[in-house]
Amino acid sequence: MPSYNRVILMGNLTRDPEVRQTQSGTMVCRFSIAVNRSFTSGDGSQRDETCFIEIDSFGRTAENIGKFFSKGKPILVEGRLRQDSWDDKNTGQKRSKLLVVLERFEFVGSPRGGADSYDQGGDYERSTPPSRGPRQSQRPQADDMEDDDVPF
Repeated sequence: MPSYNRVILMGNLTRDPEVRQTQSGTMVCRFSIAVNRSFTSGDGSQRDETCFIEIDSFGRTAENIGKFFSKGKPILVEGRLRQDSWDDKNTGQKRSKLLVVLERFEFVGSPRGGADSYDQGGDYERSTPPSRGPRQSQRPQADDMEDDDVPF
């Protein structure tokens, strides 16, 4: 039976990212985000619900998260769910939790100067590609061709 494991979340970091390096040299970054949901309850009052999600990232992505993000910064993440299991050292009970393994992220908010600025951690600057103007076709139009130009 086919399955699908994809998560897309947007929220704010609840703490500074923790970056470390494995014995094999791979960079690992763990951070968590808070994702809020506002809704109207049955009695008509406005309510808020917050989910706290742990996220792991690896390699160059882990380095970038550690460099450009800090507590309170917004982020959009895309990844997959993974379930970690372990034995609790104090009680001996089996424990587990779900977390997101980051595959892709995007900056959210203003790149410089605002409350959601990314300027204290590195050299991130948002840029727009230069305008190319209207696209011009390189192929000759039918009006420009004469009967001798047709290859068949």
